[in-house]
Amino acid sequence: MPTESTPAERPEGGWPDGDVPARTGRDGPPQAGFFARVAGWAYRRRWVALLTWVVVLVGLAVAAQAIGTDYHNDHSLPGTESQAATDTLREHGSRQTAGSLQIVLHHPGGIGTAEVRQRVEPMLGQVRGMASVAELTSPYDDQRAVSADGTIGYATVTLDKPSEEVPAEDVRGVIETAQAAAGDGLRVELAGDPVRAAQESEGGAAEGAGLLAALVILVILFGSLLAAALPIGIAIFAVGSTLSLVAIASHVATVADYTAPLMALVGLGVGIDYALLVFSRFRSELLHGADRATATRIALDSAGRTVFFAACTVVIALLGLVVLGLGSLQGVAVAVALTVLVTMLASLTLLPALLAIVGGRVERAIRRRAARAKRAEGAVWRRWSGFVQRRPWLALLLPTALLVLLAVPALDMRLGFADAGSDAPTSTSRQAYDLISTGFGPGQNGPLVVVVEGGQPAATEVGGALAGVAGVASVTPPFPAPDGQLHTLLLFPNSAPQDAATMDLVERLRTEVLPPVERSTGAPVSITGGTAAAVDFADAIEERLPLFVVVVVGLSALLLVLVFRSLLIPVKAAVLNLLSVASALGVITYVFQYGNLGVQPGPVEAFVPVLIFAIVFGLSMDYEVFLVSRMHEYWERHRDAPGAIREGLATTGRVVTAAAAIMIVVFSAFLFDPGRMLQQFGLGLAVAIFVDGFVIRCLILPAVMQLFGARAWWLPSWLGRLLPRVALERPEAATPVTAGVERSTLV
Repeated sequence: MPTESTPAERPEGGWPDGDVPARTGRDGPPQAGFFARVAGWAYRRRWVALLTWVVVLVGLAVAAQAIGTDYHNDHSLPGTESQAATDTLREHGSRQTAGSLQIVLHHPGGIGTAEVRQRVEPMLGQVRGMASVAELTSPYDDQRAVSADGTIGYATVTLDKPSEEVPAEDVRGVIETAQAAAGDGLRVELAGDPVRAAQESEGGAAEGAGLLAALVILVILFGSLLAAALPIGIAIFAVGSTLSLVAIASHVATVADYTAPLMALVGLGVGIDYALLVFSRFRSELLHGADRATATRIALDSAGRTVFFAACTVVIALLGLVVLGLGSLQGVAVAVALTVLVTMLASLTLLPALLAIVGGRVERAIRRRAARAKRAEGAVWRRWSGFVQRRPWLALLLPTALLVLLAVPALDMRLGFADAGSDAPTSTSRQAYDLISTGFGPGQNGPLVVVVEGGQPAATEVGGALAGVAGVASVTPPFPAPDGQLHTLLLFPNSAPQDAATMDLVERLRTEVLPPVERSTGAPVSITGGTAAAVDFADAIEERLPLFVVVVVGLSALLLVLVFRSLLIPVKAAVLNLLSVASALGVITYVFQYGNLGVQPGPVEAFVPVLIFAIVFGLSMDYEVFLVSRMHEYWERHRDAPGAIREGLATTGRVVTAAAAIMIVVFSAFLFDPGRMLQQFGLGLAVAIFVDGFVIRCLILPAVMQLFGARAWWLPSWLGRLLPRVALERPEAATPVTAGVERSTLV
C-alpha cells in the first residue's frame, strides 16, 4: 500500500523545506520534530513533568498569597491637556490631585434639624479620623453643599492619595461607618470613584460558572468525564500559575485592577481550546490504530505546531496594544499575552504527561464511544460542506449582510468612562448619584477642573467668561494652590458627566471659549477632571487606532503568508476577522450605549474596543489556523481544492464549534459580573466568538474558499523563493492505516 509520502503525491515544485516525507525502509524510522521530542520527553518523564507544574503552581500561589497584590489603575495619558493640567496641579501641591468621595445625606424633614445633626455630626467626626482620610468638609460648614429645599446635602471627604492608590478596605470602612448612621428617615449613600471601585466584586463566581458549562460541553463532546477534565485541568494549571505571577509582578509594574478577571476570562477559554485541539488529534490517532505513545507524539507534532502558531497570532495582536502608547493598557496586554503563552506551554508539556498517566482509561472510553457511533466521523460536516460548496454565493452574501447589519451601530460608538449613573440601581454609588442629581443637577456628579496658571485677577476673569457659556450650570470662585502660583475653579455642567453634551462642552471650552481669555490675561488655562480625561483618552485612541490596526493585521497576515504560502488566504482572514470584531462592537454599542436589554445606557468604556480588537483578532486567527491548516495539509497531498475544503471542514468542524461553544459560555459568564467594563468584555467576546466559530468558519470561509478554488493557494514564484518555509504539518508524523482506507486527519 502506498503511504502518504509516495512520489505520486509529491507537490509541484518539491516538498517544502522541513516538511519532507518520512524516511522509510532502508532509511530507517522517521525523524521526530521538535514538538514530538517535547511530547516524548513529557510522556516518558510524566511524573517529573506533572510535579514540575504542581511545584510552579503551588509555589507561585504561596508567594502571591504571602506578598499580596498591588493592582492599581494608571489612566495617565502623557501629551494630553488633562494629563498636563493634573501634573501641574501636583507640582504646585494642589489637593485636587487627591481622591475624594461624597457622603450624601437625605431626610424629608431637612438635614439641618437638630435630630438629624445629632446623628450626622458624630458620624462625620468618626470618618474624619479614619485611615486614608486627609480632610472632611461638612455640609453644615458649606451651604453650597445643601440643596435649595434643605433635604439633601453632602460632605466631601478628601483622601490622602489619588483614587487609584487608596486601599479598597479603607474605602469600605468609610462606607460602613457612614451608613451606620442611617435610619428613621435618614438616608446615607456614598459617591465617588473610590466608592465605585470598592463596591465591585473581585470575581470568582463567573469563572466557576464558565468552567462548569465548559465541562458539560466537553463531556457531551467526548462522552467521558475524565477525558473532558483534561482540557479544563490544563487551563486551571496555566491560568492559576499566571495569575499568581502577575499578582507578584503588580508590586513592580503597573497592573490594572481589571487585569486578573480578564486574564482568567481569556486564559480559561484559550487554555481549554488549545488542550482540546491537541487532545482531539490524540483521539483521532488512537482511532486510526496508533498506540498511546505514538498518538501523543503525532498529536504534538501536528496539532502542537498549530497551537504554537495560533498562540503566536494572539500574542502578536495583544502586544500590538503597545503601539497605542497607553500605559494603562500595556500592562494588561503583557499580562494577557503571558497567559496565552503559559497555556500554550501547558498544552505542549503537561497534557502529554497527563495522557501518559491516565491515558489507558481515556483510551478505553474513546474506543467504547467510537464503537457505539452510528455514523462515520465527519460525515455530517462533509454533507454540510457539500451544501455550502454547491451554493457558495448564497452562503457568502446572506450571512455577510447580517453581520454588516450587526456592525452598523458601531459607526455611532461613543467612547468614554461610564459614571455612577450607569451603576446598578441598588448600589450606593447609584443611589448617591441620583440624590445629587435631584438636589443639585446632574453636572454636580462630575465637575470639570479648570486650572489657571496665574494670579487672582486672571482666574476671576476666566471664571466670568465661563459662567456665561451655554451648558454651564455654575462655576465656583477660584481658590489658590498652596504656593499661590495657580488657581483652580470647579465648573458644573448642566448635563451628566457621561452625556455627549458634556463632552461637547469640553471641546467647545477648549477651542472657542478659553483661547481668547488666555490671550487677554496672558495666563495659560487648561481643563482636567474625569470627563476631560475621558475626552482625551477617546481622542487618543481614535488617533492611534489606524496604526494599531495596521500593525496587528499586517503582522498576523505576514505570519499566515509564511505558514500557508498564499496571498489570498491572509487577505481573506484579515477581512473576515475584522468583520467579526465589527459585529461584536456593534452589539456592544446597541446594548450598552443605547441602553437595550435592560442595561443602563452610557458610553462604551474607552478601553474595551481596543482590547476586544486585540483579543478577538488573535482568537479569530486561532480558528483560521486550525481550519485552514487542515485544508492546506490536504491540498499539499492531493492538489484538490474542493476536496481540501470538504476534508478540512469535516476534520475540524466538530472541534472548532465545540471550542467556540466553550469560549462563548466562559465569556458569557462575565455578563453576571457587577463591573460594567467586564460585562462589555464578556458580551463582546461571546458575540465575536459566536460569529467567528459558527457563521464565518462554517459558512463564509468555505464559501470564499470554494470561490477562490486553486487560486487560494497561489503565491508568486519570486516571493516563494524569498520566503522561508514554515510548515504546520509534518507528513512524517502520519501513522499508516489499513489498505484501501484513506487516513482521516480528524482532529
